[in-house]
Amino acid sequence: MAINLATKFLPYVDEKFNTESKKSLLTNNDFDWTGAHTVKVYTVSTSQMNDYARNTPDGMTGSRYGTVKDLDATTEEFTLKKDRSFTFAIDKLDVDETVRNVQAASALARQTREVVIPEVDTYTYGVMCANAGHKPTAKALTKDNIYLEIIAANNALDNAEVPETGRIIVVIPDVYVLMKQCKDITMETDIGNDMRLRGVISNLDGAMVIKVPANRLPEGFGFMIAHPCATVAPTKLEDYKIHEDPPGISGSLVEGRICYDAFVLENKAKAIYYQTQPVTATE
Repeated sequence: MAINLATKFLPYVDEKFNTESKKSLLTNNDFDWTGAHTVKVYTVSTSQMNDYARNTPDGMTGSRYGTVKDLDATTEEFTLKKDRSFTFAIDKLDVDETVRNVQAASALARQTREVVIPEVDTYTYGVMCANAGHKPTAKALTKDNIYLEIIAANNALDNAEVPETGRIIVVIPDVYVLMKQCKDITMETDIGNDMRLRGVISNLDGAMVIKVPANRLPEGFGFMIAHPCATVAPTKLEDYKIHEDPPGISGSLVEGRICYDAFVLENKAKAIYYQTQPVTATE
């Protein structure tokens, strides 16, 4: 006698692993795009120092302070380029026949978590790496040289007069393993719970350390040290909607739109140090 075995579907969805965004640690929102799609920022030059002409010959004309020069005032223009969207529908029977696992709200949260956030992160990190003020020659990182390279990076930022507090070291998981194997590195793990929740895993050489998946960073990424003052990363619009039974659909229509961008300020590019590795070394 044949027996038909029953198949049971549990009220559970096999979700993908994903990493929360750490973009807010590395960037700022100092400029306001409200009511505008483009923001212009002034860059003003300075004047050189002179020897004050205290004892001048009689009848000398001009300023004792030196030759008067005009300051140059140029502008940097930042126009938002990324205006992205998505849409999908969920049929009423799909909800009913999958033990309500295909819900519009949970599907929207999944879309944001697995698609939107990784895209914004990848774009922002790419802009920062491409416009870094310090980009030394690619070098294979090892457990023996990783600390020396990080010290050299911080030294370069020191000489560029980048603020010492607030710097962030960004590493991929493979490089973090090298750091843990390096005998010269003793990372402080006494990090406040609020910073741990934001993704900070330790502190090294006065900078916070965060770990970012390699697939969100450019190919050949080694590490980056950045101060958040260098990169402006606005999100002008983030709009998500769930329409119930719209015309032509028996169920839910989900729509989303996000308008964002990232810009590295010209005078603050030196606050980003980007060390690459030969691509063959990372494969």
